[in-house]
Amino acid sequence: MIVEQIWTANDYRNFNYLVACPETGEALAIDPLDHAKCLAAAARHGWGITQVLNTHEHADHTGGNVAMVAATGAKLSAHRNAEGKIPGVDRGLGAGDIIKVGRTVELEVLDTPGHTMSHVCLLSRTDAPALFCGDTLFNAGAGNCHHGGHPNELYNTFATQLANLPDETLVYPGHDYFGNNLQFTMDREPDNARAAALLDEVERQDPNNALVSTLALEKEINTFFRLHSPTVIKKLREVFHDLPEDPDPKTVFVKLRELRNSW
Repeated sequence: MIVEQIWTANDYRNFNYLVACPETGEALAIDPLDHAKCLAAAARHGWGITQVLNTHEHADHTGGNVAMVAATGAKLSAHRNAEGKIPGVDRGLGAGDIIKVGRTVELEVLDTPGHTMSHVCLLSRTDAPALFCGDTLFNAGAGNCHHGGHPNELYNTFATQLANLPDETLVYPGHDYFGNNLQFTMDREPDNARAAALLDEVERQDPNNALVSTLALEKEINTFFRLHSPTVIKKLREVFHDLPEDPDPKTVFVKLRELRNSW
């Protein structure tokens, strides 16, 4: 499996992705908002885009669909409950479905509600797993729930699915919010030395050659995985005075998401 991460350089800081089979040159385009850059990247590698997949229905992820399909004839896939929200869906997806690309690539569909209720992530069936997580999981952060989602569902997705993936899983998010999210980590957990050390590196990086994190790293630096941290809980109690002495992880997650909304 070959992964091409494409930096759009737009105001929303989107990442688009091509996932290609090295044997056949067939490729899947994930959320190809900047269809021109995606097509140019495919042409540069000699790949043929045969499939398009949207992780969810928001326009900054679906906006390139029409042009991409017109240029390639690719088939479009999305969560089955997004079919009425995304024009032209050829295949509605559910948990456990498999996306095959060429002869060698298999991606398992995870049903991951929270950012929206019609969101999927893709997990590669490779020796080193890769997670294409749209707006569910960001580097050092979690998706918002403003437009059709719910923080309780997002917590369940983190707790029952993402947290259980192998630590070596590579994380490919839908946006580059790494620096800003690390600043939130430092605001909530100022004694997090790993996050502090990484912040300077990330703020100086070229998004065209962005650091690809792993789930193990996210568990060190991502506040939304650090729900048992005494510092996180102590700092949270400074804002939410009625927080229980020993709050459950869901309460911590939801309160963090509330703070992040206006941070």
